[in-house]
Formats: sequence, structure tokens, C-alpha cells
Amino acid sequence: MKLNEQMITGELKSKIDKIWNDFWTGGISNPLTVIEQFTYLIFLKQLDARQTLAEKTENLLGISNTDKLYTEAQRPLRWSSFKEKDPEVMFDLFTKQQRDLDDLTVFDFMKNIGTQGGVFAKYMKGAIFMIQSPKLLDKVVQQIDVLELDKKDVKGDLYEYMLSKIAEAGTNGQFRTPRHIIRMMVEITKPKQDDVICDPSAGTAGFLVSAGQYIYDKHQDWFQEKEFRNHFNNKMFNGIEFDPTMLRIGAMNMQLHGMDNPTLIGKDALSESNGNINEAYSLILANPPFKGSLDYDEVESSLLKVTKTKKTELLFLALMLRMLKTGGRAAVIVPDGVLFGSSNAHKSIRKELVENQQLQGVISMPSGVFKPYAGVSTAILFFTKTNSGGTDNVWFYDMKADGLSLDDKRNLLVNEDTFEQCFTEPENVKEEVKGKCDIAQILLDANEILNNASLRGTKQSVSDKYQDRTQQSFLVPKQEIIDNDWDLSINRYKEIIYKEITYEKPATLIQQIKELDSQRNDALLNLEKMMQ
Repeated sequence: MKLNEQMITGELKSKIDKIWNDFWTGGISNPLTVIEQFTYLIFLKQLDARQTLAEKTENLLGISNTDKLYTEAQRPLRWSSFKEKDPEVMFDLFTKQQRDLDDLTVFDFMKNIGTQGGVFAKYMKGAIFMIQSPKLLDKVVQQIDVLELDKKDVKGDLYEYMLSKIAEAGTNGQFRTPRHIIRMMVEITKPKQDDVICDPSAGTAGFLVSAGQYIYDKHQDWFQEKEFRNHFNNKMFNGIEFDPTMLRIGAMNMQLHGMDNPTLIGKDALSESNGNINEAYSLILANPPFKGSLDYDEVESSLLKVTKTKKTELLFLALMLRMLKTGGRAAVIVPDGVLFGSSNAHKSIRKELVENQQLQGVISMPSGVFKPYAGVSTAILFFTKTNSGGTDNVWFYDMKADGLSLDDKRNLLVNEDTFEQCFTEPENVKEEVKGKCDIAQILLDANEILNNASLRGTKQSVSDKYQDRTQQSFLVPKQEIIDNDWDLSINRYKEIIYKEITYEKPATLIQQIKELDSQRNDALLNLEKMMQ
């Protein structure tokens, strides 16, 4: 997935911006509500498009099509019908039960369509229509009507651009992981053909969508196999999300990206109700919530055996170890405190990763990555569940630049094509983007260290190459980490070279100041004489 803001054209971007502004001026200012209402409307448009396709197929082949969603009598509830109505009539169809249509409204029909409507329709419980005026509804419907929702790439990027508005709004404590950071994590973990992927704090499903896009981009040949297509559509992608609004948004995001039937679970991932998921996934990608805390009573008991804490960021790590199959990999964003926290809970989870599992890498990210929401410092951990250890040298990377400015504006520092090349041709642009974007170098180093380090004959040479701790990328032996209380903060191991600077003696400096003072007095006297 490319940086979505750049993927859509200026014209399409303007159309989305206008829809967003119309919601805003129409009285809906909560960004999540805007996206949710927008989502309902594009879903209605999709349902009508499916019906139209079914009717065309029926007419063409002359046989009855069972894929039809609306009866003939329900035609007024279809997008193609109500979009032509006056705003007041359209609004009534959405908000007032229609006696001649079995007391249904357009919205009721959508809420109750069930699995026939696809993955999104499964999560409609609790959905509320929030548009309050005929004028706003008509305005938004007419604008969505001219959006291209036929092509997977366009509609997916269009929706991602809409989701990026949550970032601009920066409210509600809801925020997306920057898509280029997600993409970097996916490129490093390289999803495999038989992977079963999970994000236990799925949010807008950005990690799952990015993993799906990686497979579309890199492995088109896999789709020639029926078995893989079935795996991709029905088993490969799994998300857990407690917030029903985010669950709906995530479901629509995946549906618009061509992921037909992912498994999305509406539960608190840390709770007892989710305790039946054990050793189910081979790859976990996540940015779990941090700064949260829970009561012990709310947490599934096996997690507390790994790390007895109320801190969600530690509990999620324990959860991932429980949910991963042996041999499964994980890439997870954690706040810096996880790396060096001195509590028993912090130490026990780090010890677990270093001594009982295989910790492979720690990428320390700059604190501006999550702006404008927060300036918190974070890192990405890469590990494999082994239950038998296996940590050897751990790769540390001191990421100083992610390609965007680290202030609240988050402006791109390199041009769009070059930024894209950081992912597709890192070897060709690593020098060009030096100091502005470390992603190209990170991908190259990760490929060399994480994917080749275990190969016979290359292990020592890689180890030798990454010994210099004054560089951004280096290896640290497991024993040294153990000797430091399993501390994983990069500053513990990085070497900083201090340059010696020689200054003049104090007496010399005072003499120089006196001379400057004398020159200043002379200049003032000359100026006074000139003014007489």
C-alpha cells in the first residue's frame, strides 16, 4: 500500500475534501461519525451496484439470479432510486418507516441485510443514522454518486484517504498508525503463502489491509491456485477490535480493498471472553493501545502468569505469545517504557522474549512519528515464538527520520516517487534520502540481518559487519542484554563519540572582550562627533 494521500488524484482528493467539509458544516464534527456515516452511504451504493450486476446477468443469461438483494417492491430503497428524489423525500426514506415497504427505511434495510451484504454487514448492530437534515443527506449522496467505487485500488485508496482525516482531526483518542510505518513492518515480516495473520487491536484494519496489499503486489502468482484464493478470502486475515464503530470501519476498509471474508471479532482481546484463542496465528502485526490500564479481574488469567500487570502494552505482548503458533512471528509497536521499565512486570516480559522466545530486532522510532496526536517515543519489536529460546544477536536500529517532518504538520521531506522507491527500490535511493528517510536503509539491513543471519557461512560476516555501535544499525549479543536486566533501549548500547573542542584560556578571552569593548566605545564616540 502506498502512502494513500498520494495515491488518489488531485480531483478525487478535492471531492473527498468537499464531502468531509459538507459533513462538518452540516453539524457532524466528530471525525469518526463522519467516516461512519460516509461508510453507510458507500455501502448502500455498493448494494445497489451488486443488484444491478445481478439483474444484468439475469437478463443476459435468461436465468434467475439468486444474488439479488432487493425485491422489485423494495426498489425505492435502492441507491439508484432514492438519489433521484427530492431531498425531503430521500430523507424520509432514510428516517421514517415506509408503510408500503413493510415499515422499512433505507437504513433499516441496510442494517438487517445480514451476511448477504458481505463482511461489513455482519457488524451493523448498534449502527445509527446520524445525518440530521435533508439538505446534507442530498448533498453527500450526490457527491458519493460520482465517486469511482468500481476499481479495488481506487476505492481502497479513497477510503484510506478518508481515514487519514482522523489524523488531521486528532480527536477522540482514536488514531491510525502511519501507513508507511505499517508498510515497513509488513515488508520486513514478508507475509508467507500459508500465514494466518492477526491484529489483536485491529482499529481501522490498516495492518491487515497492508498485508493483503503486499501479497497482491508481490505474489500475483499465488492467486492462480484455488486453495490459496480460498485461504486469502476466508482464513488468512483476522482482527480483534472492542469498539463496534472501529470494527465497522475496519470491515469496510477490508471490503473495499478486495478482502472478501476476513474474520473480525468484536471482543476485548485481553478479556476472558477471548481466552479461547490459543496458538492460532502464524503472524501478528499490531500497534496495541498503550497508556491504558485494566483491573486484574478483567484480564484473562493466563496473561497475568506471563506478566502480572495492569498495563495494556505489556498484557498485549503476553497475549501475542499466547495466540501465536510455535514458529509464529510478530512485529509490534510498543512505547519506549516497555524497553527499559524497571518494574517486575516489565522485566518479566522482556526476559520472556529474550530468554524463552527469539527476539530478533528493535527499531527505535523518532518521537514525532505519531504526531499530531502524541509525541510519545516508540519502538518496533520483532520476535518469533519458539518456547525454547533462540535469541542470539539482537538487531538494533536507531531510526531518526521516517520521510516526513517530525512536527505537527508531518510534511513529506522527499518527493512522492522517491518515497515510494524507499519501499520498492531501497538500494537505489538510500543515499538520496539519507538524513530524511531511514526506511530504505532499514529494509536493506533487515533483509540482510533477519533473513540471512541464520544461513550457514553468512552469520559471522553479518555479525562482523554490524559491530560498530556508533552507527544507526548494529547487533548486541544476548548475554549483554541479560547482563543489563533485559534492557532493550537503544541508548543502553549505542556508543556516542564526543569531539574534543579546545577553547582559549580565560585570560585570553577576557582580553578579547576588552578589545571589543574598546572598539565599541571608539565607534560610539565617532558617531557622536559626526552628529555634532
